[in-house]
Amino acid sequence: MYEKLPYYMAYPMPFSYDDDRTERLDAEYLKSLYPDMPRRILPYVEEECDRMEYENSMIYDRYPDKLQIRLMCRRACENAAAHEKDLDEERLMELTGVMLCEELYRRRCGQRRRSRRFW
Repeated sequence: MYEKLPYYMAYPMPFSYDDDRTERLDAEYLKSLYPDMPRRILPYVEEECDRMEYENSMIYDRYPDKLQIRLMCRRACENAAAHEKDLDEERLMELTGVMLCEELYRRRCGQRRRSRRFW
């Protein structure tokens, strides 16, 4: 009448690895939809975030320092302006600031997710 299922089939483990992969692919796809100027600036923003991503970095502080965020933004802008042509300086600074904050938010969420304890 009722067949018994093995324990591993009755109570499967959650597939959190697949969720992370799905989120990463979704983020990459949405980044590919960026307009031309943000798409050209994005590698410089990611490079600056990579440079500041280390254990106990200020980007993982509860309230990151506003001055340090602006310095990161300025370094990314200078790097982008040196390598890219036809960039409006005022728009570049504002756009880079927004993109930097968004990238920091994404990395902080990922770091919180990785450091979660399950006991």
